[in-house]
Amino acid sequence: MSGPVRVLVVEDDPVAADAHALYVGRVPGFTAVAAVHSLAEATRVLERTPVDLLLLDLTLPDGHGLRFARGLRAAGHRADVIAVTSARDLAMVRESVSLGVVQYVLKPFAFPTLRERLLRYAEFRAAAGEAAGQDDVDRALAALRAPAAAQLPKGLSAPTLDRVAALLRAAPGGLTAAGAAEAAGISRITARRYLEHLVVTGRADRTPRYGQVGRPELHYRWLAAAGSVSNV
Repeated sequence: MSGPVRVLVVEDDPVAADAHALYVGRVPGFTAVAAVHSLAEATRVLERTPVDLLLLDLTLPDGHGLRFARGLRAAGHRADVIAVTSARDLAMVRESVSLGVVQYVLKPFAFPTLRERLLRYAEFRAAAGEAAGQDDVDRALAALRAPAAAQLPKGLSAPTLDRVAALLRAAPGGLTAAGAAEAAGISRITARRYLEHLVVTGRADRTPRYGQVGRPELHYRWLAAAGSVSNV
């Protein structure tokens, strides 16, 4: 494989589309050739621009992404597809696999999730030559399989993290640890641990707010890009 993998981002949310394209550009060996917001726009780009991989939302204003993928295959287009969606219907996952979708990424997600999927795709794409046996075939296919989800730091639980993340996403002005603690029904110290975890994993940021006296209070805000695109 010579040159970077050329990726077309197809996502109806302009903020998420820009975030996806930015994420793609941060992964070595990949470049985003365009970010479009409809299947009609995607078709026009594919007609004039070489594309190796589509980062394809499945719910778009002018049609369903899987029907679009089926049409690409019928037309002989060889671009691979990574489906990006908030849909958790396993029947849709099975249909995606039957259409040759190489990865299925649930929204919202953070940069590390997409980076890991793209690097695995690159490893799969780079496999060449004739397999010496079943082991070589298995290794090539295994490159597409995501590893088991990383465990949370000791003392953090997924349900509480989900709750704190949802509260932060729903607060346009952000939250303090005290505010998150009250809303989630947990202690301030516990809330801060979860908020700091969201910062470390790139889903939130924090800024000090200075009052009249005393130490500044940390204010946490969900990142716009992560809001549409982090795995919590």
